[in-house]
Amino acid sequence: MATEGLRFKIASLASEFDQIHRLNYRTFVEEIPQHPSNPARALVDRFHTENTYYICLDSGRLVGMLAVRDNRPFSLDDKMPDLDRWLPPGESICEIRLLAVEPEYRRPTLFAGLLHFAASECIRRGYTMGVASGTVRQTHLYQHMGFIPFGEEVGSADARYQPMSLSLQAALSLFSRLKMEVPEVPPSAAANFLPGPVAVSPAVREAFGKPAISHRAEAFLETVEDTRSILRDLTKARHAELFLGSGTLANDVAAAHLRVQEGSGVILSNGEFGERLVDHARRMALSFEVLRVPWGEPFDTALVEANIAATPGIGWLWSTHCETSSGILNDVGALAEICGRRGIKLCLDCTSSLGTVPVDLSEVFLATSVSGKGLASYPGISLVFYNDALEPDERIPRYLDLGYYRSKRGVPFTHSSNLAGALHQALRELDPPVRFETIRRQHTILRDELTRCGIAVMVDERHAAPAVVSVQLPPERPSLELGEALERRGFLLSYRSKYLVERNIIQACLMGSLTDGQCHSLAAQLTRTILAGA
Repeated sequence: MATEGLRFKIASLASEFDQIHRLNYRTFVEEIPQHPSNPARALVDRFHTENTYYICLDSGRLVGMLAVRDNRPFSLDDKMPDLDRWLPPGESICEIRLLAVEPEYRRPTLFAGLLHFAASECIRRGYTMGVASGTVRQTHLYQHMGFIPFGEEVGSADARYQPMSLSLQAALSLFSRLKMEVPEVPPSAAANFLPGPVAVSPAVREAFGKPAISHRAEAFLETVEDTRSILRDLTKARHAELFLGSGTLANDVAAAHLRVQEGSGVILSNGEFGERLVDHARRMALSFEVLRVPWGEPFDTALVEANIAATPGIGWLWSTHCETSSGILNDVGALAEICGRRGIKLCLDCTSSLGTVPVDLSEVFLATSVSGKGLASYPGISLVFYNDALEPDERIPRYLDLGYYRSKRGVPFTHSSNLAGALHQALRELDPPVRFETIRRQHTILRDELTRCGIAVMVDERHAAPAVVSVQLPPERPSLELGEALERRGFLLSYRSKYLVERNIIQACLMGSLTDGQCHSLAAQLTRTILAGA
């Protein structure tokens, strides 16, 4: 990364480390009398072997640096024994130290560039927050860069320091706050607010990277069966099957089974994915009616029931649970009650709800989902849940036949042990109560901070899906431009899909591993970008 001829890198050469020790001496011995002088005029930090140094060079000369380490105790622990009580839960914390810049280079460009580079690298390595003890001589500078003071000043009378924290995601937007040219943030360092692919845990990545094994191997069959068992427990469905494909394939499986059922059906649509269910049904030549309401609006259950009552021969009803396009969570409890009372088979698309909210499929005929959204694994496995003891049916294409899968222990065709292993690990890590509460809390952070600044979220809070926050922008603020601007600032949002572009919608999804700090940072940056038009 370069800014105005300056070069930013991680120190790696002996000549660079020698310059680090000398700049360290000039700053923390001669300028700030924190350490005693020595004839060599070089100061080797006591944590030198644990430090990662992020440096700025001008034609090979070291002109700025900072160090990062994550081993506890931090140096700040020595100055502040109660440090932990000031640190928010759920953050992955490193310590930022030894910020030093040659006097003639102390300008916003260098400070912003150095912090931006270090923050992007730290995020790539899994950190979300930094703590520091900044000299009180430069408190204003630190705060200008996004550091937030906490606690009392520490240190000696000659070298006073203020404990501070920094959201690393917020540091990525420093250039825009200073109204300077914004360097592009590497995708690996960006906060992932996409509906997929989502951020996965290191253990899931490790499981995916294991050597592939045959889908006939006993170890693979055991992994699949345990995965199915966890899914059954999670949803209360009697059966769960794993297909090698996307959510579209799962809904084709559902449509194929509806084709062999008696009676016609009703499909509910209040968004893009309701319309895709309509498309699945048309392509499978199903007999059905469509009940539509505007995007982002809930279904009137009385109207749904009246529609069913007025249409003879209705045998099934198909709806999305979470309508991802707007972020509405449809009331499947009410739909299940209607279907149960009238003896109608209920089918659900749970692509974006499974793993983000409680999902009870005990009274559902068919339901679909995927591995790569709320379950926080890689995309590539589609899931179909059902409760009837289905038998193989030659009227259904063999690859789509749930009865055929059931007769073959769930693995009749070639499968991916890598994808199955990753999904299995993700499900083992899933702690539903904690995950659901985290998603709901983070949804509240985004909604409240956007609303407070006059930015309306599309769906009323009573009907909102916690994992999706959608904002429909005014025509003068094109969502495509806004999304690209936020991406450069380190936030990956959903905005490129055709149906979002057509309606000028931008979305933040909470399906991966995110922190409260990242949500606060996104809300601030999104608000600033929308209102300022930058």
